[in-house]
Amino acid sequence: MLIHFRDKMEIGKPEMNIGLDRIYAAESRICKIDGENGRLYYRGYPIDVLAERSNFEEVSYLLVYGKLPSIEELSRFRKELREERNLSSGTINMISQMSKRNAHPMHILSATVASIASEDVDINDRSDGAELRRSVKLIAKMASIVATIGRYIGGEEYQAPDPELPHAANFLYMLTGKSPDSFQAKIIDLMFMLQAEHSTNASTFAALVTSSTLADMYMSISSGINALSGVLHGGADEAALKMMKSIGKPENANEYIENALASKQKIMGFGHRVYKAYDPRAKILRKYMEELEGHSNPDSKTLTEIALEIERIMAAKKLGEAKGIWPNIDFFTGPVYTAVGMPGYLFTPVFAASRISGWCAHIIEYRKNNRLIRPLEYYSGEIGIEYVPIEKR
Repeated sequence: MLIHFRDKMEIGKPEMNIGLDRIYAAESRICKIDGENGRLYYRGYPIDVLAERSNFEEVSYLLVYGKLPSIEELSRFRKELREERNLSSGTINMISQMSKRNAHPMHILSATVASIASEDVDINDRSDGAELRRSVKLIAKMASIVATIGRYIGGEEYQAPDPELPHAANFLYMLTGKSPDSFQAKIIDLMFMLQAEHSTNASTFAALVTSSTLADMYMSISSGINALSGVLHGGADEAALKMMKSIGKPENANEYIENALASKQKIMGFGHRVYKAYDPRAKILRKYMEELEGHSNPDSKTLTEIALEIERIMAAKKLGEAKGIWPNIDFFTGPVYTAVGMPGYLFTPVFAASRISGWCAHIIEYRKNNRLIRPLEYYSGEIGIEYVPIEKR
């Protein structure tokens, strides 16, 4: 007998939380997002304070080890990062070959990170010490991998790291082959900090789901990279840049916005799943974007003008007050990265090279009380359907 399962169970149908909205899947001490008031904390420290006073190496230590380092601890951590920056010939060759086949940078990054597990001589050691060592390796190598992807896509060869440079400055050096000025290095260091962690977002959750199966850290991080690639997550920064480039100049912004809203298209870089107030990271980045005037190239200056005009138009429509639709960090990324010569196709990979600290921190924390992540799914189809042999269908 054919049964419509949905009809039989409608009375007892559970509440659907599509996208796991409002569902708590874990307890964590790593990150606090106050979406109603537009505040963000790493291990209890406000993001605006860290952005002003700290740096990416110190923030990475804070996230992974759970506390701010002493002078000696930070010095040792930086030394460990420097020792892990270089890439093996096999990794370099893999990036080179995939770049020649026009693979997307995020595909290259995901595959490359998974592949460096073959260089881990103790892959089956899942102790805290081993996972912390892997975290250091991944934080260091992710930046080197992303820079090398940029080199090969741009038609250049591998640039070995400079052991004298801090993390962000070395990333720019490996990408461009030139030592960056202090302002460029500060901008990249700031971006690395702002994107280092953001609670259980889609990519962090993807990494945790994989890790909860007791897959190794490299495979888990690769899952996070894959989730980050989508335009509703990390790929939104590149999508916002494309939107600004399609607008072309500030005076075209109003017509674009009106048409987009009329056709119910998403304005890339506006709105956030958690924030119902102005994204605090966007607020910090906006300030730096306006300070870039003397450092900007013409393309960046135009993008900045377009971004500010879009923000003005959206504010005039009061979508923030009415619907909580404010700029998020992805919106201002394009003008800022363009100012330091970062190509759009590297925006999301750089996001991954920043978020690696948060991913590693969450994996280590969740493993302490690991439970396989396996949510339920409500079945609304039919059951008991009679099987008809193929010759009678």
